[in-house]
Amino acid sequence: MKFLLVDRIESLQPGKRIVTVKALTLAEEYLADHFPAFPVMPGVLMLEALVQSAAWLVRIEQKFAKSIVVLSSARNVRYANFVQPGRKLRCELDAISIGEDSAKFKATGWIDEAQAVSAKLELKCFNLVDRGGYLAEADASIISDLKKQFELVGGPAALAACNA
Repeated sequence: MKFLLVDRIESLQPGKRIVTVKALTLAEEYLADHFPAFPVMPGVLMLEALVQSAAWLVRIEQKFAKSIVVLSSARNVRYANFVQPGRKLRCELDAISIGEDSAKFKATGWIDEAQAVSAKLELKCFNLVDRGGYLAEADASIISDLKKQFELVGGPAALAACNA
């Protein structure tokens, strides 16, 4: 199962900064177990929302050249508040560096004016074809799907706003 934890890209500055939002609803299936009497977004998913936000900035900077962008390390992770249904987690990420194969970010998640999570993230970027030539079609399919998802989360509008 894959969780898509970026509902909207609010703003971005290519190569520098991205701000995204995840609106938590009671319909999120993991809330049935975490926790039935006190539903809150698990900390690992708060961190994953930051990672997915950072990955969008990497993809934009690399012009969707890599099909896979994954977390390689998370340092100084701090949790400060719960994200409950009906609330929005606003993810603000500042790029420290974005290279061809890796990227580093300073990341913070907010609920209104209260900090919910913060971390320093390092991501790795690669194509599946690097692991075997027969995977080139998989890379093309993944990148195509990511470009469609980028449109759905408002990426082109955020890009246009930063160029205006």
